[in-house]
Amino acid sequence: MPEQHDITPDLIIRQVRQRLDSLRSAGVDFLAKADPALEPPRPAAEPEAADLSPDLPEYRRSELEVLAQEVAGCVRCKALASTRTQTVFGVGRVDPDVCFVGEAPGEQEDYQGRPFVGPAGQLLDKIIAACGMKRDDVYILNILRCRPPGNRKPTAEEAGNCRGFLERQIELVRPRFLCALGATAAQHLLRSSLGIGKLRGRFHELQGIPVICTYHPSYLLRLDEPDKTNKKREVWEDMKKLLERMGRPVPTK
Repeated sequence: MPEQHDITPDLIIRQVRQRLDSLRSAGVDFLAKADPALEPPRPAAEPEAADLSPDLPEYRRSELEVLAQEVAGCVRCKALASTRTQTVFGVGRVDPDVCFVGEAPGEQEDYQGRPFVGPAGQLLDKIIAACGMKRDDVYILNILRCRPPGNRKPTAEEAGNCRGFLERQIELVRPRFLCALGATAAQHLLRSSLGIGKLRGRFHELQGIPVICTYHPSYLLRLDEPDKTNKKREVWEDMKKLLERMGRPVPTK
């Protein structure tokens, strides 16, 4: 066989003719032109991996959905699990300026699966609107995710069973501020035994988040005049403190 430097055009032509003669002797008298469409498909380029950074709102919304499914199947509080219509997880936007925390779902909340949809929820909507915000601007949840029978107060054991869900939910929502509504919510949220009169009017902290406490809307609805007017005024004073700390304008009433 010639060395590489001995290859000439004549040699190449001769080798091609020999190859064709060999094919003709074997009965091959036609060679089809290669069709690019018949080429084996090339593997598609793998899509770039999605960015699943926990800092992304999309990631945290997805994690909230997973957590909501876990809550829906929870039976830690057997008495509550046996009497609930459904769990009430929480609603609102991720990364809100403020998250409102109530104590537990009531009858309407248990029926609809959403927090604060009854008369107390309507008053809360008015409070939010008075602050220059909409319900969709905030996040709303409760200490418990199941309705206690007869709308009684949550027990310490029930609040403890739901504590992990509460903290994980707040961690994923990442509100700038928390507002505890009523003594029960404030005491369980802050692990405090102080009454709402001593907890309100100043800021506390949970997981590095500033917390302000005020009266529960349902408490305001139960009051007679002039107590109702006085307590509503105190709630507005709490909301003004919150707005000022948030750096938002304080609407004039």
